[in-house]
Amino acid sequence: MSLGPVLYGGDPHGQLGHIVECAQDLHASAVVLLGDIQSPQALHIALAPIQDRVWFIHGNHDTDTPADFENLWDSHLADRNIHGRVVVLPDGTRLAGLGGVFRRSIFDPGDRAGASRYRNAREHARGTPRQSRWRDGPPLRHWSTIYPDDIAGLALQQADVLVSHEAPGYHPHGFGVLDTLARAMGVRLSVHGHHHDALDSSARWAAQGFKSFGVPQAGVSAIDLAGHCRALVP
Repeated sequence: MSLGPVLYGGDPHGQLGHIVECAQDLHASAVVLLGDIQSPQALHIALAPIQDRVWFIHGNHDTDTPADFENLWDSHLADRNIHGRVVVLPDGTRLAGLGGVFRRSIFDPGDRAGASRYRNAREHARGTPRQSRWRDGPPLRHWSTIYPDDIAGLALQQADVLVSHEAPGYHPHGFGVLDTLARAMGVRLSVHGHHHDALDSSARWAAQGFKSFGVPQAGVSAIDLAGHCRALVP
């Protein structure tokens, strides 16, 4: 029996019912959320019917409030956050994740690239007054900040698909460092959220070395390794 498609969900911002419906209707083999989830309750409760198929990365808005944070990081699905690591999906696809966003005050690899203020969250926590730390880490907001060591750690791994909240360099607001990362990992496909649009990099796939797709806010797309993308919602 063939496996169902892998679905990618763009920035749901608390609206998760349609993702459950799509996954059930299509018998999805995996459901990957691209950040800015902002689940209104613990994620394993909100996605109870499909929780065995869910993987996710966090977005910048998942650290807006303690509730946004707790509903992901304290959920029974917390170990399904693939930020900084590679997992293998039921169809054998190696899926890598990079959650969060680049913040200029910490690490900006874009046009104003320069030395990073901290290499990782541990350094940031040590440089933060105790009363301003969140759970003995950096301030709450920066639990969704990308640090240089996040990129470096992923670059040592191999994957078929890289999902990120930020966009690669093809996007007008993307980052070339994610192109470099994708090529280092040998990925065939990258999928991102954050910008609430459905741009793809088809005009430069050959030069880029992999295929890229954006999934819009609250969108759901079925995307395979060959680069076939079918938008299901909206």
